[in-house]
Amino acid sequence: MSQNHSTLFSSFKLGNITLKNRIVMAPMTRSRAIGNTPNELMVQHYSDRASAGLIITEGTSPSINGLGYARIPGMYSNEQIAGWKAVTDAVHAKDGKIFIQLMHTGRVSHPLNMPEGGKVVGASAIAAVGDSWTDSQGMQPMPAPEEIPTAEIANVIAEYVHSAKSAIEAGFDGVELHAANGYLPMQFLSPASNHRTDNYGGNYENRNRFVLELAEAVVAAIGKDRVGIRLSPFNPFNGMGSDEHETAQYTALVEGLKKVGLVYVHFLTFAMQPAFVDDLHKVFGGTFILNGGYTADRAEADLTSGRAELISFGSSYIANPDLVDRLKTGAELAAPDQATFYTPGAEGYNTYPALA
Repeated sequence: MSQNHSTLFSSFKLGNITLKNRIVMAPMTRSRAIGNTPNELMVQHYSDRASAGLIITEGTSPSINGLGYARIPGMYSNEQIAGWKAVTDAVHAKDGKIFIQLMHTGRVSHPLNMPEGGKVVGASAIAAVGDSWTDSQGMQPMPAPEEIPTAEIANVIAEYVHSAKSAIEAGFDGVELHAANGYLPMQFLSPASNHRTDNYGGNYENRNRFVLELAEAVVAAIGKDRVGIRLSPFNPFNGMGSDEHETAQYTALVEGLKKVGLVYVHFLTFAMQPAFVDDLHKVFGGTFILNGGYTADRAEADLTSGRAELISFGSSYIANPDLVDRLKTGAELAAPDQATFYTPGAEGYNTYPALA
């Protein structure tokens, strides 16, 4: 190991668990869960990457209404709990640690991707711009969602709570709430998708309310050491828009999340000013995971300077199941094939070899 990367490969205490290094496998949608249930392909995929300090799974829906993409997994049925239990057992057998990312797609969705009884819902009845892939009819425009009535918000939060408890039952070390990338929690945060006139809309304090109540409820259910969150301020993905209050809004949000006591905040940094990342770290005062095109050198620099405690790697984990070893030895990284990012089957999922 290069002495220059000693922090990256050092252990780290995250809540009540100890990670064997500071490398996190970032959550990535891969669309291999036929019937929305984890399978043997996924068991192999995650266990092959168990040398990461922490694995965060692909976005996993807390309810049928959150299954907006083709072939994404859920975490609300007994079959899904059993499927995920096989994944966590395989990761733990290799001394790995794994959190599940709970992702409700909200308006970024299409009914053709949902089981019977599912419906597209959102913070407001404003359609996301663009098309969504469906296995039965190809690309389809995303419809306007039904606005979630005020009286039903507690039910949506209860779905997350049930899903978080189910995740612990399935053997996960914790859960990450996906409040980034334009999915349901961010749809409440953003003025582009939230035109509500109740206590969950209007000023940014109200728009923050759903995420803070969600975090509080999940922490109450499974414990603060087991709950993290992913955020992406200034990220325009999936039709998100910002206003002049975004810096103040996310500062207040992180202050609120600190009070709730989350074990970490995970930031997608590509649209953020570095000084803003540092300001939010001071506000939160706890574990920061940063993501955004990191190399081993840049990761080491941000860890040693105290900008972050953990660094997450995304696309480099697709083609490099042994990413930790490659970063340690300075071996060349294999390049992922974008054509197989979201296709069903093993090709481009479990067909990238580790180094001999």
